[in-house]
Amino acid sequence: MTALIYTLGVVVFVLGVIASIALHELGHMVPAKKFGIKVTQYFVGFGNTIWSVKRGETEYGIKSIPLGGYVKLVGMLPPERRDGVAADPHEVRATSTGLFTQLVSDARHAEHELIEDDDLDRLFYRKPWWQKLIVMAGGPLVNVAIAVVLFAVVLMGFGALTPTTTVQAVSDCAITDAEAGRACTDADPVTPAKQAGLQPGDRFVSFNGERITSWEQLSGLIRANGDREARLVVDRDGREVSADVPTAVLARTSLDDPQRTEKVGFLGVTPTETMQRQGPGAVVDVMGEQVAATASAIAHLPVRMVEVTKAAFGAERPADGPISVVGASRVAGELVTVDEPSWAERAQRLLALLASLNLFLALFNFIPLLPLDGGHIAGALWEAVRRGWARLRRRPDPGYVDVARMLPVAYVVGGILMVMSVILIYADIVNPVSIS
Repeated sequence: MTALIYTLGVVVFVLGVIASIALHELGHMVPAKKFGIKVTQYFVGFGNTIWSVKRGETEYGIKSIPLGGYVKLVGMLPPERRDGVAADPHEVRATSTGLFTQLVSDARHAEHELIEDDDLDRLFYRKPWWQKLIVMAGGPLVNVAIAVVLFAVVLMGFGALTPTTTVQAVSDCAITDAEAGRACTDADPVTPAKQAGLQPGDRFVSFNGERITSWEQLSGLIRANGDREARLVVDRDGREVSADVPTAVLARTSLDDPQRTEKVGFLGVTPTETMQRQGPGAVVDVMGEQVAATASAIAHLPVRMVEVTKAAFGAERPADGPISVVGASRVAGELVTVDEPSWAERAQRLLALLASLNLFLALFNFIPLLPLDGGHIAGALWEAVRRGWARLRRRPDPGYVDVARMLPVAYVVGGILMVMSVILIYADIVNPVSIS
């Protein structure tokens, strides 16, 4: 049964990835068609075509490798300009002898081979910069929207584990966060909570006379109390029990910066957690946290890829490092089986994983380098700046930004991404990340 559920988790996750890719490409295609840009192909996946159908001028289809997708927008690359005039795109330059120069020339030629006379006003590069911006940002923004919706379903629909004011456990000894997990010794001081006689099931009513309504409030009061005496009032089986005890001072993890510690008041109780549905504010908070964490992960990706490369050849693999779709699928299978979760918990875990994946896809695609969407977004913004500056200075219109000049960068970046993908997939096969 476990193997069946594991397989089901993998299949559902893969289908979710395919759906995310399909919606990403729709985010490009829908505004492109709205602005009159000619769209000839819409495909999910790469490799051999499994199925396709043509509707109007656009061919829709599915390919064999579900690791991406694309929309063919006609006229992405403008013809070469010579002395400020667009040259015949079918003419080959006499100086096209360098490797990248020839590749750029060939790309321009292929881009304009199928352009007909009545397509001239429907070419991508001829559209206003703001339309190009919307078309290219549409894909990543759809992934952001998917992430918001999925996090909203997880937090507002299913809920989140939320600490309550009821005691789940009382610690026996007062030790720092750095020592957490070790057994208590006779040399360790007894926690204030144990000295006060607190018991599991006690519900905090007040702390130093202040009525307690949430664990966050109580935790803040304890931390701020230092080593001063505190008057505790708890509800125990329907009757109020009070105790006076000085809180201890320990080095605890800072609430503002998890990387540092600070000396604060300590009581020694663990709260009971219950699943509670959250409001829209919680979704905003989680999105903010996830955006910051994802941006940091992308910024440190080169360093983390070195770790993954070493792990692919026998070194220990960090549990928080990057993984491929293959690795993410294995994690999805483990998420629905580890700790024998309920079906609601399985759904919640898969949705959260898909939400995180969509947010990563969005932010990664916003990197301002070709062949990523961010490269075209940067080109559209640069075009707006150039043309706006020319108008202010009453200079001639500089024309469209020639993104083809950045194709050598695109080839290099594309090659790096392919190598990274191969390394990640290989590492996920021979030395996978495991959450169990």
